[in-house]
Amino acid sequence: MYRRILIPVQEPPEVEPLIRFASMLLEADGEVRVLHVIPTTTLPQVTREWRASVRLVVPAHEAGAALDVRVDPEVRAATDVPGEILESAESHNVDAILLTLRGDRRSRNPFVGHTATGILHHARCDVLVVNRLALAADTIPRILLPTLREMPTPTAMRVAEDIAVHSPGAPVIALSIAPSGDRAAERGGASDKGFRGVPIRRKRSNFPAKILGRRHRLPELIVQAAQRERFGFVIVGEEPDPSGTPLLTRRFLEDLFRAAPCPVMAIRG
Repeated sequence: MYRRILIPVQEPPEVEPLIRFASMLLEADGEVRVLHVIPTTTLPQVTREWRASVRLVVPAHEAGAALDVRVDPEVRAATDVPGEILESAESHNVDAILLTLRGDRRSRNPFVGHTATGILHHARCDVLVVNRLALAADTIPRILLPTLREMPTPTAMRVAEDIAVHSPGAPVIALSIAPSGDRAAERGGASDKGFRGVPIRRKRSNFPAKILGRRHRLPELIVQAAQRERFGFVIVGEEPDPSGTPLLTRRFLEDLFRAAPCPVMAIRG
């Protein structure tokens, strides 16, 4: 699906899992760019961090060789971490940025807070945010696409199909979250073919309209809808909430990732 994917990394343990995940979404001749941004320009600290960055570069090369994926690691130093990530994405003409969301609101982790928000709001390419369970999943029983509309976004559908192709036997379920009493919503059960010919089963999960109108409850409702399907790999695409506000904000992602006991991916694109 993607020709070039940029992966911002901070810690060595996340390098191989992120590259492995990205490999499912790459075109046959695609490449992964691994970027580590040293969040300072003070010379002594930059020198120390630059020497330590070998712990990120070496695993990147090893993971690429093991997966037969072209991997190009890069290390930069900048005080504006999100700006440097966005600049790298622009200069290398990447199609997507894949990153994790870690920590909490009190964390000083540069991938929480303004960095994640800046990338989500300003990237010109697709942005894919995954939780740690998504990187650790060995098998995927089913792929769930919760949506507040009739069907998920086209980008979310394409990503779901790519993951399904690499997880034979995992059904893709488009799970429409609709108000209770909606006759169209109560029917459900239809089936469609996706962009790559993967069967997409359509189901409905109904909630009172009053609750659906409360934005802070949406992560909880998505988790409840996924629980009714016995969980799986949950993929949430960018779409407006019932009030017309963009769904994928940092607050929404933090609440969803914290509540979900299963692999989760959020896609803005």
